[in-house]
Amino acid sequence: MRICLLYIIFIVIIPVSAIAQQKYSTDNKKAIKLYEEALVAFDQFNYNTGNDLMQKAIKSDKNFIEAYLVIAETKTEQGLNNEAIDYYYRAIKIKPDFFPSMYFNLARLEMLSGNYESAKNNFAKFLTYKNTSKTKQFEASKHLKSCEFAVNAVNNPVPFNPINLGDSVNSKYSEYWPSLTADGSKLVLTRMLPIKNENEEFITNVYTPEEYLKINPDARNKVFEIFQEDFFVSYKENNFWTTAIDFGKPINTKQSEGAQSLTSDGFTMFFTACNKQGSKGRCDIYTSFLDGEKWSLPENIGDPVNTLHWEAQPSISPDGKTLFFISDRENGFGGKDIWMSTLISKGNWSTPINLGEKINTPADEQSPFIHFDNQTLYFSSNGHVGMGGSDIFKTTKLSDGSWSEPVNIGYPINTSADEIGFIVVANGEKAYFSSDRFADRGRDIFEFELYLEARPKAVSYFKGRVYDSETLNKLNAHFELIDLNSKELIMQAESDKTSGEFILCVPTDNDYLLNVSKDGYLFYSDNFSLKGIHEITNPFLKDVALNPIKKGQKIILRNVFFVTDSYQLEEKSIVELSKLVEFLSKNQTLKVEISGHTDNIGTPQYNQTLSENRAKSVFDYLQNNNIERSRLIYKGYGESKPIDSNSTEQGRANNRRTEITILDY
Repeated sequence: MRICLLYIIFIVIIPVSAIAQQKYSTDNKKAIKLYEEALVAFDQFNYNTGNDLMQKAIKSDKNFIEAYLVIAETKTEQGLNNEAIDYYYRAIKIKPDFFPSMYFNLARLEMLSGNYESAKNNFAKFLTYKNTSKTKQFEASKHLKSCEFAVNAVNNPVPFNPINLGDSVNSKYSEYWPSLTADGSKLVLTRMLPIKNENEEFITNVYTPEEYLKINPDARNKVFEIFQEDFFVSYKENNFWTTAIDFGKPINTKQSEGAQSLTSDGFTMFFTACNKQGSKGRCDIYTSFLDGEKWSLPENIGDPVNTLHWEAQPSISPDGKTLFFISDRENGFGGKDIWMSTLISKGNWSTPINLGEKINTPADEQSPFIHFDNQTLYFSSNGHVGMGGSDIFKTTKLSDGSWSEPVNIGYPINTSADEIGFIVVANGEKAYFSSDRFADRGRDIFEFELYLEARPKAVSYFKGRVYDSETLNKLNAHFELIDLNSKELIMQAESDKTSGEFILCVPTDNDYLLNVSKDGYLFYSDNFSLKGIHEITNPFLKDVALNPIKKGQKIILRNVFFVTDSYQLEEKSIVELSKLVEFLSKNQTLKVEISGHTDNIGTPQYNQTLSENRAKSVFDYLQNNNIERSRLIYKGYGESKPIDSNSTEQGRANNRRTEITILDY
């Protein structure tokens, strides 16, 4: 406050003395005396006294323009923007060219108030003065573009109909920063709560800093509750959200925890915690893992992500491999920038990379959210052209790893206020955010249908459990999801070690190979298509039974494909065959039979020959990849061992297969 007041006093007085060859715009000694006494009072944070004296100065000389300008600035500092705007207009009416920066200051206030047309005119007026600072000219040009954008945005609003999530999620306190699992069944949020003592009594405090009391004298002797941030979780049951419950220990503590991000399966959470013992900076990023129904003790993710600077607001990619976060560390482009780090090995992260000047600006970027498609990033910024405060923008990762030009998602989603903490569900149809625009009890969490142009690529999910086929015990297994055509690894994850549950995010309109493995078990392979038939409301659901390695057990190689009526392996079979090589190399005592099977189309002899040749093709591939011949035999069974009916196309497809049978272990 002191710096701002001294600055306004300096910039008001100096131009006047230089231009008018006198100290003030008035010769009224009484007005000058009252004005100077007011400046002393303001500098000592005696705001009521200062305001009274400044009003008396104006009463002594109604054209004392410096007094109007100082009052406008003090009203701005007190958050009384409408009153400040009024005093700027009074000053302009007295002498329009007296102090060019008053147009800039006025325009900023009007922009923050949503009066874009008037703000645009005042920024344009400021830019007509050529002797103003280059910094302000640059800012005015940027703000002018934002005003032009905002006028057009208000005249062309995007669809927006927010719905409050209700009292099961929201309370009389503020809720914000929603996070969702890929299946939309779990919602984690940050809630601002009064702190309680060991007797569960709210802790209050009558102490208020003297500087604040001087600005707001009515606050003296008021009792203030002391607040902190904690995590709460709600579950969707029968299309309704359950009452949000406290995470409890060990995550929630007497300090503040907030700004969280969940992995797509909800088993890992990254979050911000400040001023913790052993932390590296003011705020650091921590992680915790869900073990059954309990969360692990949070761990600081450490170097090189956390530094002596401010690191916060993490967003973890759906595969858990890339962490986006906010930092004010050195070598950025502005105050707070978006950075990213990739997982090298468990618990070890790469040196963070700044997302670059296309995303980051000289101002502040906040609240990154990487969508479940792992390509679309939403974030808030007050540095890009927008509505005045921090707006929500959308950018997409390009094929070369760079990011597309950020796009403002429009009004009235964005307003002159600050919009942060925005997330989008997996299929892209709905978004969640927190706002105090629609209630008088603090911030609440809302959902709304996201209009088409602002949506990311639609993502579905693959969900189920892994269990032992004999004991039915739940298993912690490793998953790999691979694009059958490109052979690209899309996702890898672990099923929960207690429940065996897993959720994998899957982009739609592709064919996929699934490989599930665990030491001591045969691997499981499958393939499925999400080309237009599976959406978020119709995900791919499957429980996976793993067979213990023992004599007689079989693996159906569902991702080994042959050219029609041929024993030539298709290129996309290489992924599955590589997994088979890896499995046999890891279990070197295994001896196996490779068997080929057909449907009943064609003659028995033709099918017998075809099945033998196909089995030999797999046999040859394994031999060529260093699996000893002594561990392998191959046989063709033709159409003699069907596992399904040959009366349907699907049944015949199931019968056309390659199997591995354990002969010795």
